[in-house]
This record gives sequence, structure tokens and C-alpha cells, in this order.
Amino acid sequence: MSTLPKYVAGPNDPILPPQLSDFKDKTTDEVFEELNRMPFFMTKLDDTDGDGGSNVTLDALKALAYEGEPHEIAGNFKNQGNDLYKVKRFRDARELYNKAIDVKCDDDKINESLYANRAACELELKNYRRCINDCKMALSLNPKNIKCYFRMAKAFLAIEKFDDCKEAIQFGLKFDLENKSLLNLLEVVNKKEFELKEKEEKLLKLKQEREGKEIILENAMKLRNINVIHTQEPPELLNETKIYLEDPLDYESQLIFPAIVMYPTTDEFDFIAAVSELSKVQDLLELVLDRPQEWFEEEGHENFTEKKLVAYMETLSGGLVKVGKKLVFHDILKMEKPSIPMMDNAIKIYFVPKSESEAWLGKWDRKNAIDKRL
Repeated sequence: MSTLPKYVAGPNDPILPPQLSDFKDKTTDEVFEELNRMPFFMTKLDDTDGDGGSNVTLDALKALAYEGEPHEIAGNFKNQGNDLYKVKRFRDARELYNKAIDVKCDDDKINESLYANRAACELELKNYRRCINDCKMALSLNPKNIKCYFRMAKAFLAIEKFDDCKEAIQFGLKFDLENKSLLNLLEVVNKKEFELKEKEEKLLKLKQEREGKEIILENAMKLRNINVIHTQEPPELLNETKIYLEDPLDYESQLIFPAIVMYPTTDEFDFIAAVSELSKVQDLLELVLDRPQEWFEEEGHENFTEKKLVAYMETLSGGLVKVGKKLVFHDILKMEKPSIPMMDNAIKIYFVPKSESEAWLGKWDRKNAIDKRL
């Protein structure tokens, strides 16, 4: 911050009044620094006199705050706290209530008010358990304090302790049966409790339905004699898909599953999100070959036609078996020998040009195929 120039009176300017004569040789910034040590001008707490000594005026004010009998000191802090609470300065109000409580006066009425008022601050600051504890302290001094029952109930409601909330309301209503605040809060908690119960019942029903569908699906897989291998690192593509029954409640309805189509001679693959178990290998091949002509003109795709491609699938023992294009996947998956499993609840099929199949088969490593599953 730049230092402002000293005040110098011009020909027609007023001179400094006598009470400010000490400031005549000081800059504006220095004057403000001095004024800040005077209580009426304070914008920040300054415990010094500017020269390393104590601020005598401030010390006197601090001492004044603790002059008088304990109940007078506590009452003074309480009144100041009330003024701050009215302008929604809840943290500052709480600090003054703390100071008043620390005085430990023996006036139960003042102490009751202090705990009740601090509870109101804690409620506004969302410190619900502190609010409840302060309400208990106030009620131990006066069990007829309706406001404390109300504040305690609101705090219990906020942390979804519905039974405790209603109990606090009922205690309050014993002393004021027609208290509108408590009666309105009782309606709110009953509504909240009903909504929560309804939500829990709905979630339970959904859980039971989901578990029921999972059991039906599991039985459908067993009925079809389908083996599934779950690898340690399934393809990320499968995270957004799943195997399911066309009618989740009928294990005899069509089984739908994703398919990973591999083209090992060109190091490419396709992913089909949903394939019916009643689809033929030919159907899947026609689907993946439905491409622009330019794709077939690319290097390595010259023999990618329905007639020139051969289909293979992995066996449970890690080998390969050629599968006929007219076979449906339902029949392929239910075979006992050779057993062709699903991989992570998806079918995995290789399409290889017939002219290159012998060389590709020669490179296939059964042990390596099994190791990739682990």
C-alpha cells in the first residue's frame, strides 16, 4: 500500500483542531492506525498502544465486561449474544453465550436461557447433536421450556431420528397441548417417516425383484448347460452390457447376450451389444460384414466375405473348434463335447479367412489361451 502524503493546510483550508494536534505531522495512514486503537473507530482488534505497550482503553473495556456479580456478568453477555442472534450472526452470538456460561453463575433462570439460546445457534449452524445436548441442559433446569423441546425435535428430525423427534414433541405437548409449532412439526415428521418407509419398501421390492430375476437367469443358464468363464480383467466394453432373458420372469424365453467378434489375421475386432441365442453364426457374420465397400478394399480385408471366412470358438480346455455357419448359438453353447463356454457372460467368436486359417491355427497356444483367462 502506498503511503498518503501528510496533511498540509492551504491558504484557505482549515487548520487541524487542537485535539488532533498530535496528528499534524502524521500521514493519513498513520492517523487511521491511531484511530483504530480507539474503541469507537475499531475495525480490528489491536491489543497494543502502537509502541509495544498495552492498549489501556481496550483493557479497561475488557475489565468492565467482567465487573459486577456473576449473574450480572452472565446476563450482560447473554444480552449481547441475543442482539447478535437477532441479526443472524450465529457464530458470534454463540461465542458470547459461551463466555456467559463460563462465568458459572448460580442463577438457574439465566443458565437455562443461555443453554437454550446456544442450542438455537447450534441448530442454525447445523450442529444438531450439540443443539440436542444444550437443550437437555436447559431442560434439566426447566423441564417446561417448550422452545427447547421444539429445537431438540428439529435437530432429531434433521438427523432422521424420527422416534426421538416425536418423543421430544410429545413431551412438549404435555405442557402446551395446542402449541402450533410442535403440532406442525409433528405433521412434518409423520410425513417424512411415511415417505422414508415408502422409499424403503420400494427399494426392498426392487431388490427382491432383482434377486428373483437373477435366480431365474441362473436357472436358465443351468437348464441350457451353459458354462461361463469369468476372467480377472474382463473387457471394458462389457461393463455397459449384460446377459439377460427377453422375459426376465420366464427362464424359457430367449437368452440375449453380447458378442465379441475377433479378426485375428488383421488384429481387429467388433463388439455387438445384443445377440439372441436363436441367432445363427451366419446371421452374426452378415451383420458384421454390413460395411461400406471401401472397407473391403483395405489391405487384409480382401478375403472378408461370407464364403471365404471360417468361424472358430474357444473350448473350455483352451483349444479351438470350428463352428458351422448354420448352427444357432443355443445349440453351440449347450454342447457337452466339446464344451464351448461364454467369456464374462459374452460369446467370443473368431472369423478367419479360410486361406489363412491353417497358419493361424498352427500358432494357437492352448496354455496361453488358458493363462489369459486367469
